[in-house]
Amino acid sequence: MSTVAPGTPVSALVTLADLVQHLGNIAPERIRLRPQPGTATVDDVIHVEAHDHSLCELIDGILVEKAMGFAESRIAALVIAHLQQFVLPRDLGIVLAPDGTLRLLRDQVRIPDAAFIGWDRIPGRRMPTEAVPRLVPHLAIEILSVGNTDQEMERKLGEYFEAGVELVWYIDPRQKQVRVFTAVDEVTTLGIDDELDGGNVLPGLSIAVRAILPE
Repeated sequence: MSTVAPGTPVSALVTLADLVQHLGNIAPERIRLRPQPGTATVDDVIHVEAHDHSLCELIDGILVEKAMGFAESRIAALVIAHLQQFVLPRDLGIVLAPDGTLRLLRDQVRIPDAAFIGWDRIPGRRMPTEAVPRLVPHLAIEILSVGNTDQEMERKLGEYFEAGVELVWYIDPRQKQVRVFTAVDEVTTLGIDDELDGGNVLPGLSIAVRAILPE
């Protein structure tokens, strides 16, 4: 059984099992081998989306296809609708959909299923022209799918907060709950009868969990 120490560089990985473990024990079919793992760039993310119509995150120079299906897309749409109803009338910033690629940290590219970015993080309040802009959201939202592993999501959570994200929602359709993170080790779990709020990021926002996780 492969055992890869945390922080092992991609160049030191020996087997496919090592690569899978390095990425959080995700399904091998999500890992693209072209370009060679460890050599992919932001340009490759853009190329794959344009030519293969596939959304990929860029993790340590590796293209990893985003895990999302019909049910997760529907939940993301519900969340985005609620966010838009709150953000737009108050002119607070912008809301991103599940194809909003963002460059975080050391040229890591992450694609939250929804996100809010306040105007104070958007230079000149002008929409970026780059396909993958260097922007850090205040709020990042992930709809957990069957293809997501605990290890994968733990790593993504750490990267979000390291980059400067202030609030993260992990929405779990199967468990009918939402985990609200204000730090990697600070989490509140909400059930179907609870209310989701915007905390210090979007004060005054309130969304019934039942409204985004319908029976």
